[in-house]
Amino acid sequence: MTHIFTSVKESLTSVLPIAIIVLILSVTFVSLDAGVLVLFLFGTILLILGMSFFTIGSTISMEPLGDGIGKSLNKTSKITLPFIVCFIIGLLITISEPDLQVLAEQVPTIPNAMLVLCVGVGVGIFLSIALIRSKKGISLRTLLLIFYVLIMVVSFFAPDEFVPTAFDSGGVTTGPITVPFIMAIGASLASSKKGTHTGEHSFGLVALCSIGPILSVLLLSIFYKPQPSTSVYKMANVLTTADAFREFANALPHFATEVVIAFVPIVILFVVYQIITRRFHMHNVLKMSVGFVYTYIGLVLFLTGANVGFMPAGRLIGSEIASGSVKALLIPIGMIMGYFVVSAEPAVHSLKRQVSEITKGAISQKSVAVALSIGVSFSVGISMLRVLTGISIVPFLFCGYAVSVIISFFVPHIYTGIAFDSGGVASGPMTSTFMLPFAMGACEAVGGNVMTDAFGIVAMIAMTPLITIQGLGLYERRKHIKRIKKLHTEIRMVKDDIVFFDEEGNLYE
Repeated sequence: MTHIFTSVKESLTSVLPIAIIVLILSVTFVSLDAGVLVLFLFGTILLILGMSFFTIGSTISMEPLGDGIGKSLNKTSKITLPFIVCFIIGLLITISEPDLQVLAEQVPTIPNAMLVLCVGVGVGIFLSIALIRSKKGISLRTLLLIFYVLIMVVSFFAPDEFVPTAFDSGGVTTGPITVPFIMAIGASLASSKKGTHTGEHSFGLVALCSIGPILSVLLLSIFYKPQPSTSVYKMANVLTTADAFREFANALPHFATEVVIAFVPIVILFVVYQIITRRFHMHNVLKMSVGFVYTYIGLVLFLTGANVGFMPAGRLIGSEIASGSVKALLIPIGMIMGYFVVSAEPAVHSLKRQVSEITKGAISQKSVAVALSIGVSFSVGISMLRVLTGISIVPFLFCGYAVSVIISFFVPHIYTGIAFDSGGVASGPMTSTFMLPFAMGACEAVGGNVMTDAFGIVAMIAMTPLITIQGLGLYERRKHIKRIKKLHTEIRMVKDDIVFFDEEGNLYE
């Protein structure tokens, strides 16, 4: 029961701030229809319940499964079979990721199945690369430098309209299903390494798995040559609370089916793994099965609340502010919402918990949360500036990733892994269903190009935490150096005060 109350409390503190902000906006700068506001309030309740169920379920199902698979991969010295297994796992969990389905629905120019498969192949390849990195002890910062340089080179050959979409796909791929699973694999792979730097190798898998989709979608846009298009959004006609209830009731079966389809590959993986390895005892199997049910219920409630309740509100708020007399308000309002919205991402809680556990509290959950919020706040502010001005996203991404990689050479390795993992974690379903519609509504109101100006907000949200988390690492490193210097000074002072006497009580010279 303690875990349930803790989970509900955590969900409340995560979702309520953004709900309060929307309510304040609805009576100040934005005139929200009563129906949209009711949808939002219903959605808030579902988000809180969904996040609570998901947090409990993923802890007792997804994480133990990922940990078990990681330990099994460690047992073989050969690389071929684990490489193939990682590719299949990466492909399966990506197809299972609801965030990717949400993004695919909002990209009108590439068939959903083609986009999802392309992204899945990218994740599969880079999860295999992450395995090789772990076994061979290759530096994470070296791989990040190589692959991000490759991404920047390839992006120059891709159509401008699809560069934001490619980077967005890298952000949404690492969502609520993927993150707990992949991070557990990473921690398990690192546990086999001896020495004091095991924690450094526990992070970085999410970061590498975020690179694969970016490259694969960039290449898809070059060879497939999709034609730019615009999407038509239809706002639900909600006049009464009964209408709002019907919207959720009609949407619930759709998301229940969608999450079932997403869960089938994970459940099959669990069953096949258990049959082959017999790793888990029967009581653990039953416990994990209950965990899968909790995770399923949580995701259904969360996605229904986010898509039906938050998406219309985000789109309408963005449109109303951008249509007002002071369009520049988009920037500060977007920054405030960005600061709080990241706390409502389900996968963020998994990241914070694992960081605290692996570092034994040396890196606190609170410090990671603040650094993430600051990063996302700045990224949304920049995205709103792009919506208003039409500035290309490429310079921001190029400079941001260049700074991130450069900083990585001056901070402890563990902060680099956490930072690049957190980028993918921060850009989850709340970003896809609230912040992206917010940007799209604003972009349409000012007459901008949705494909180039609105898309890319997910990419920005995935990028800025790389800088702020590593900035936290620089700050902690500086504090550590100060403590060491102070300790050395105190030791010297003590030595200077020590006097020695012989057996007769005479002072030694």
